[in-house]
Amino acid sequence: MRLDKYLADLGIGTRKEIKKLIQAGLVSVDEEIITKPDFKVTESSYVTLEGEPLVYQQYQYFLLNKPAGFICTKDGSPNVLELVPNYYKDLNSVGRLDKETEGLLIITNDGQLTHQLISPKYHVDKKYYFECDEPLPAEAELILSQPIEFSDFTSLPGKLERLTDTSGYLTIHEGKFHQVRRMIGYLGSTVTYLKRTEYSFLNIEDLSVGEYRELTEEEIEKLKGGSDNE
Repeated sequence: MRLDKYLADLGIGTRKEIKKLIQAGLVSVDEEIITKPDFKVTESSYVTLEGEPLVYQQYQYFLLNKPAGFICTKDGSPNVLELVPNYYKDLNSVGRLDKETEGLLIITNDGQLTHQLISPKYHVDKKYYFECDEPLPAEAELILSQPIEFSDFTSLPGKLERLTDTSGYLTIHEGKFHQVRRMIGYLGSTVTYLKRTEYSFLNIEDLSVGEYRELTEEEIEKLKGGSDNE
């Protein structure tokens, strides 16, 4: 591929900005300074920018412990994409957590994996810790283990693990708008705190709020392998 496309795919800058970097002699390929934007490189080429090595990756995968107050859409700020390296291109969150919800969020530019993970047919478990303002009814576990009809959709069965009368974990397979809040609301309580703690086999036990890490190759392959049995 062209050198300028290689750098653009890494999100280094616009084509115009990249052209200036190359022509200024700031980019080298295999230890040779290159000044032509159309110079041919491969994924295995050793490319540096101002002496710093660049590693070509078509896709990137991050695990983020989202703080409250950040949005998951690209329009507006503060945005979760501001919390991961800003030199990567076309990143999006896998599904969304609303602004006040904390917890596990996968961020990637792999559209195929994103589709697989958010599709209800793959039955990917999403586990949330919640606190609410009113005691849960005695039959809460039974109610949430069955489909619930809302005005705009019918939820798949969920799994409630009660911790106290006003807190617990709820595991669902979908990601409808405010779904956990609405399911707890169906029980007569209002969620006062919400955090996603697990997504499939992933958790954020090693991440402080606002921290991120890259997914390992093993984790990526496991996610791509399908989650029907999760």
